[in-house]
Amino acid sequence: MNTAAFAIRDATFADHAAIIRLNLESEHLLSPLDAQRLADLDQQAAYHRVVEADGEIVAFLLAFREGVPYDSPNYRWFAARYGRFLYIDRIAVSASHQGRQLGRALYADLFAFARRHGIDTIACEFYVAPLNEASRAFHARHGFHEVGTQWVADGKKQVSLQVASV
Repeated sequence: MNTAAFAIRDATFADHAAIIRLNLESEHLLSPLDAQRLADLDQQAAYHRVVEADGEIVAFLLAFREGVPYDSPNYRWFAARYGRFLYIDRIAVSASHQGRQLGRALYADLFAFARRHGIDTIACEFYVAPLNEASRAFHARHGFHEVGTQWVADGKKQVSLQVASV
């Protein structure tokens, strides 16, 4: 990856339309996101950063600390079991920029953020029914391991609940 061509920075309100487009592009792997929902999540997020390439938002990552009123069943699962954590709610990379290590760069940035803030556990989930093999392999490379599973989407999908030490 030519890192000079990409910049990771905090998301701003001006980025929201691009973030919603990226989320829609990957919605089969993420939960839906509209403008109001994104505004609400942005207010609760501890970490909300984007990757910008040539003035275009091509990836984003949204994560939450413990203690926020986020209504995600997966976030709530971790909140009931961990006193201190950083929960990755969603990450998306545009199809046009996949394979350029942008997800890896965002995770490196997120882990550095966690270290700076004294957070020693990062939590996430990915689908195992249906299996998201790319996400499984990606998270295994970043040191995540399964600590539970649960059914979501009215019993239509199962997630693997994962943690990694920082």
